[in-house]
Amino acid sequence: MPIYNSIGQQYSKTRVPDPRIINTLIDLLNLPKGSIIADIGAGTGSYSLALANQGFSVNAIEPSAVMQKQAVEHPQVNWFTGYAEDLPLADNSVDAVISILTIHHFSNLEKSFQEMHRVVRNGAIVLLTFDIRLAQKIWLYDYFPFLWQDALRFLPLNELANLIQASTGRHIETIPFLLPPDLSDLFAASAWKRPKLYLQQEVRAGISSFALADPNLVKQGVKLLAADLSSGEWDAKYADIENLTEIDVGYRFIRATLDN
Repeated sequence: MPIYNSIGQQYSKTRVPDPRIINTLIDLLNLPKGSIIADIGAGTGSYSLALANQGFSVNAIEPSAVMQKQAVEHPQVNWFTGYAEDLPLADNSVDAVISILTIHHFSNLEKSFQEMHRVVRNGAIVLLTFDIRLAQKIWLYDYFPFLWQDALRFLPLNELANLIQASTGRHIETIPFLLPPDLSDLFAASAWKRPKLYLQQEVRAGISSFALADPNLVKQGVKLLAADLSSGEWDAKYADIENLTEIDVGYRFIRATLDN
């Protein structure tokens, strides 16, 4: 059973698509309106819907029925149940592919990238992913060190880029995504300037690294964070964050294009 059948019950409430991510996707895709985009690991379809609202047609591929049931219907979004490793799409049937913060859940990255390449005509494959090794170790990991350790299991960015290139023969670009302080899509590090959000169970439930962690470790971190926020200790320790308007914690867009 897909993990999001168990952890994605309230996903659409906290994982609201952020306009800056949407705009970056559109810029990197560089396609005319009406183009067909495959959204791999579409979840509740929030980014599929956002792209459809901008005039694109979207094939949303998602294995979890729980996630699909939370989707808002749109005439330009067509849903398919399937996995990245075996996409239920014909060869050369879409103009581009996106996959937003999902590839760390794929069971076979090489096969997934080959499948993405198979279904795309001439357009780009655009991923949003992260490499913790490129991040500064922000306060979040002081309270929840398992998040740092968990993220170290994933491929370094350069190895990931090399794998995509080897699997598809495409040209690879990586583009840093600096996190603003007010992201609406509450993924792992997005509330870096809003620590109280991590006290909310609903927010943590929408972050797979929290939802899949040892509950005792999560409880321990939440208790310590709550105490430090209440006493003013958090403000004293991390006062420098107040001056930051954006932060690089390892999130990267990857664009894979055919050499013309």
